Amino acid sequence: MAKKNKSNSSGNDKSLEQWLWDAACSIRGAQDAPKYKDYILPLVFTKRLCDVFDDELNRISEKVGSREKAFKLVERDPKLVRFYLPLKPDSPDEPVWSVIRKLSDNIGEQLTTYLREIAKANPRLDGIIDRVDFNATTHGQRDISDDRLSNLIEKISEKRLGLNDVEPDIIGRSYEYLIRKFAEGSGQSAGEFYTPKEAARIMALITDPEPGMTVYDPCCGSAGLLIKCQIVLQEKMHLRSKTTFAPLKLYGQEYVPNTWAMANMNMIIHDMASVLQQRTSSQGI
Repeated sequence: MAKKNKSNSSGNDKSLEQWLWDAACSIRGAQDAPKYKDYILPLVFTKRLCDVFDDELNRISEKVGSREKAFKLVERDPKLVRFYLPLKPDSPDEPVWSVIRKLSDNIGEQLTTYLREIAKANPRLDGIIDRVDFNATTHGQRDISDDRLSNLIEKISEKRLGLNDVEPDIIGRSYEYLIRKFAEGSGQSAGEFYTPKEAARIMALITDPEPGMTVYDPCCGSAGLLIKCQIVLQEKMHLRSKTTFAPLKLYGQEYVPNTWAMANMNMIIHDMASVLQQRTSSQGI
């Protein structure tokens, strides 16, 4: 997913963060936004997947002559792209995200189906984006109504998150920002999935990682510490003028299922590889 775009600046970074928070607040407002993190984070993640998939289709279409041919090629050989999305727009020239944006009836049910189809087509995403039921009810009432889902989808649609639009480190930092905002609004439970970035950076600096080292976090939460270790290594290699080096081998465990899913999304958004296990109560650390 990595491609540099020098036009991105700290100002655009801040606007991306603000857009993400505005999208979260579009459901019900800042006070209640953290309650809906399990719906918001997978949708932002899916938007990134859709836009990158579009970029890869465009790259292939330049060689084969049309997006229609590119769709057929990728359908026959999903390995041509990083993540294959089995979403079919009304026209092959339309963005893949338009399939989700055009939902108007039974939005929660159809959205759940689409994300499960994406996970089925990509084993790496199994249990990560298909964990949430957007049509779930509690005591006969929808947990998140179709109207609110429609508002959220429309807000997320305002920005493109493709390869030429935002670098992995910027979308990654913005995704972490959203996680932090949810943590701040979650009270004492915040410690379950978020370590303040300043503390994580200090711990990463103390670790002083070198290329190829193994880093393991037995309670990884949203994987912020593992990500900071890789970032510190990248900074160190940049100072040494090293452009090629072995990445860290990142491993982690997390007990809370939705937090484990969040950690995996966070890793993919940052364009980093890792092995994160979902720990059960009987496993221990």
